[in-house]
Amino acid sequence: MGPKSERVYRTIREWIATGKYSPGSKLPSERTLSEDLEIGRTALRQVLARLVAESVVEVHGRSSYRVPDRSVTTEAPADLEPWQIHGERTLYDNRWVKLSLVDVEPPGVKRFEHHVVKLHHVAIAAVIDDQDRVLMMWRYRFVPDAFGWELPGGIVDPGEEPLQTALREVEEETGWRPDALQHVVTYQPMVGMVDSPHEIFVGHGAKLIGEPTDLEEAGHIAWVPLSDIPGLMARGELMGSGTLVALLHVLASRGTGASPTGAA
Repeated sequence: MGPKSERVYRTIREWIATGKYSPGSKLPSERTLSEDLEIGRTALRQVLARLVAESVVEVHGRSSYRVPDRSVTTEAPADLEPWQIHGERTLYDNRWVKLSLVDVEPPGVKRFEHHVVKLHHVAIAAVIDDQDRVLMMWRYRFVPDAFGWELPGGIVDPGEEPLQTALREVEEETGWRPDALQHVVTYQPMVGMVDSPHEIFVGHGAKLIGEPTDLEEAGHIAWVPLSDIPGLMARGELMGSGTLVALLHVLASRGTGASPTGAA
């Protein structure tokens, strides 16, 4: 961001840090912020997108923003029951995908058959250098028929630890060997119907050891500034949930002062 955008970014963060806008309160409208802070609406929206990515503010409605209320409890209720599973039958199965119908019975609901898709276990890595850039690939995906930026990653082979997968995939797809990676989160990208655990790793530093060896997966390889990520996200140029989750984690960690790998 330019000097004016950086000034506005720091001003809004200071407002929130000093309590001018308390948790749960709304920020002024974009028009008011633009006038009061003497910044254009386009540049202001880039600043707000960065603050949203860092979890400093959150979108409320179509174009308004508020300070997140951290006091809201996330304690899990103890009186909820899991669904009962009575059986499962396979409709289709090969080395890449398995489609099943599972006989389920939610609490208080008549039992029924639910489609479940089982895919592979996946590991994805965000590697950051000493210039606050992340190692990414610009590549084509034929399913959405689109180009976009992705982090390196791939399928966890049988008997392989996800960390080894992440290290291997970075090297095969980019030609860079990470100095180290640390696990930060495991999530399911479509938890309602698809079973495909995604493991996210983050690390700092890498050495160039040669050209990519996985030519099918590799695309144009570049070190992308982290400051560009909110703009790429806004333009829809980040591909895949793993890329989004990993980069949002990195940006949020930077915003809270924690390291992207979760260390103090």
